[in-house]
Amino acid sequence: TQQDQSVSCSSLVEPPEDWTTSPQFCHAGTRTGPYNAGGAHPHKVLGLCTELPSARLSVRWQFVHLEKQLTQVYNSPAHFCYSAVRVGLVYDSVDHPRMIKRRCASVLLVSALSPAVVKAWMHWADVRVNASVWELMGVRLDGLVPAAILPLLLTMVFYLGPLVHSAIDNPEGFTGELQSALDVQSWRLCVGDAVWLRNQVVAPVTEELVFRGAMLPMLVSCTGPTAAIFIAPLFFGVAHFHHIIEQRRLHKDSLSVIFLVSVIQFLYTTVFGAFTAFIFMRTGPVLCHSFCNSQGLPDISSALQHPQRSALLFSYLMGVLLFLVLLFPLTDPFLYDSIPICSLAVPAASVC
Repeated sequence: TQQDQSVSCSSLVEPPEDWTTSPQFCHAGTRTGPYNAGGAHPHKVLGLCTELPSARLSVRWQFVHLEKQLTQVYNSPAHFCYSAVRVGLVYDSVDHPRMIKRRCASVLLVSALSPAVVKAWMHWADVRVNASVWELMGVRLDGLVPAAILPLLLTMVFYLGPLVHSAIDNPEGFTGELQSALDVQSWRLCVGDAVWLRNQVVAPVTEELVFRGAMLPMLVSCTGPTAAIFIAPLFFGVAHFHHIIEQRRLHKDSLSVIFLVSVIQFLYTTVFGAFTAFIFMRTGPVLCHSFCNSQGLPDISSALQHPQRSALLFSYLMGVLLFLVLLFPLTDPFLYDSIPICSLAVPAASVC
């Protein structure tokens, strides 16, 4: 923000009355894509609060409503109702800070029951492993440093295109993007914002605890690790269909539009859930979730309309190719010590 102006991160909820001319726009707490076709878009590294050129605001606000639905990205059948309640508590249609804080407190309480659920399952299924419940759920110190750094680097490689796109549209280039990411004032502004805390802290932590930490141990012992990676995300995606009921209740869109958005969200969250399940199985705790939340879906359509289209498309392509090349080397379990959840698979599968 400018020194003589103060912008709340929560201003994303409703556009200001003068949003067509306002020189600032705070998008922290969203997982946005560069929707400003052919022009500058928000500097969204790590979802920080930054300026948006006023000439682009009219374009930007056309997508705010759709983005809020698409960017709410987040384990056995018996666990599904519990997980659905957790998702519904975190992402409510009401974005008032007081309501967000109340629901975040509720979801933290619900998620705190996950270890008890896993413990009860282990007792009921007579599961005996040389690891604690917390270790099976990915909460461990062994291998924590590489698990925090290497998967994040891998994820940033995948988002090479959007990151280059953001830097090109920043008048100060890559230097400006780096300064934006390291700006202390932006961090202070966002840390004090309920929406940002919900989307970048509470949601990633509780989602990983419930959908990966609590669900995958149950599935791995029954289906094996490879099948679990593809089964768990289905529950993760279906749990988001409650947005259909919410949107119908609020009468914001037609049923066809709401259903289309929900299907797209289901596909995106399912793919995302498969990736995070894969990371969890091979590295342990998934700490790159917040970065994914801050970036959202790569916006290829905007890159196609950009004046520097060739350079952007090349960066998008290189990001995907490098991601595929580095996927297994950077997630090699050898780098992360032992992975306790793999002890549940009999016999141990190659994915571990």
